[in-house]
Amino acid sequence: MASSCWGLPELICQFPALPDKTLRLMRMGIDNGFRGIVRHYSDQIDAATRPLQWFLNTLENAFTNTPWFIVLAVILTVVWFASRSIKIVIGSAIGMCLIGVFGLWEDTMTTLAMVAVATMIAIALGLPIGILAARSDRFQSVLSPILDVMQTMPSFVYLIPVVVIFGIGKVPGVIAVVIYAVPPMIRLTNLGIRLVDKEVIEAADAFGANSRQKLWGVQLPLSLPTIMAGVNQTIMMALAMVVVASMVGVGGLGKNVLQAINNQFFTIGFLNGFALVAIAIIFDRASQAFGKRLQKHSEAGHD
Repeated sequence: MASSCWGLPELICQFPALPDKTLRLMRMGIDNGFRGIVRHYSDQIDAATRPLQWFLNTLENAFTNTPWFIVLAVILTVVWFASRSIKIVIGSAIGMCLIGVFGLWEDTMTTLAMVAVATMIAIALGLPIGILAARSDRFQSVLSPILDVMQTMPSFVYLIPVVVIFGIGKVPGVIAVVIYAVPPMIRLTNLGIRLVDKEVIEAADAFGANSRQKLWGVQLPLSLPTIMAGVNQTIMMALAMVVVASMVGVGGLGKNVLQAINNQFFTIGFLNGFALVAIAIIFDRASQAFGKRLQKHSEAGHD
């Protein structure tokens, strides 16, 4: 030991850590206590997640059981009304058709349902929290380190408490996706509102606008490009987390990618990865174009 530690005594060479027995007892106490709390409130947890399970199953059944041409027409219609760009619509049509040609339509619909639900929940949570952070420096100072931990934590770690609390299935997967994807929505909502020109706020104050009127009439419209960037990032992170969430029973493209990794199926992994990329590009282009259109509309309204 001395030769491998510059000749120093073992007491100085090794960091003074707690004994293994103490660490083992501490871990057992925390884990057993956590499991006991979860078992005690299992009925309440099931009741709280039942609406989410119903909503996810309903949307997934609607996507998978509706004829493909109707789903494709609805997607392209939504893309058109969001972007008003024929190029984006044509690109979306090509991407979705290629997904269907390679036999990935049903898995893509499953993934699309999960990403849609997770994104809606992340927006519903992230938008008000971001607004609160923009209005309170103290709240932002408390929130920032929490978001830093959430964004730097390895994605696999999110699955541990989620599985312990909610078990295996689609709902735990969606919850893990939401936790992983919500930080950019909070950050960019906060940033967008804080970047609104102070002179515009002062003008609103001069016209007698109250806090709610300033928020809905000035701050949110002018911060829409930044908020839409948050929506984009939330969608991208949700799609990235889909593969990891497949480890807890989530189906769709993520399950196929995980099986391809385990079995070294290059072609299957590549095709499912292509489908995820295609969905990401469609969401990204449509939401960006929608944000730019809203910005132009709001600027025209203020002129």
